[in-house]
Amino acid sequence: MKQLYRTTDMASMAFAKALLQGEDIACFEMDVNMSVLEGSIGIFPRRLMVADADYDDAREVLTDNGFSLED
Repeated sequence: MKQLYRTTDMASMAFAKALLQGEDIACFEMDVNMSVLEGSIGIFPRRLMVADADYDDAREVLTDNGFSLED
C-alpha cells in the first residue's frame, strides 16, 4: 500500500474517500484511532492509503478534483 493523501481536515478526507469509492478504487484510512490519544483536537493527520496497483489512477482522480498531493 502507498500513502496517497494526508490531512487533518476530516471533510476533505471524507470527500477524497468518496471520490475514490465512486471510481471503484479501494482505499483505507489510517491513524483514525489517534483521535482517542490526542483528545479529538485534530493535530495528528490521517493518511489515506491505496494499493500500489491503484496509486496512479487514484492520484489522477484526486488531482482532477482539486486535491494538492505530496510527491
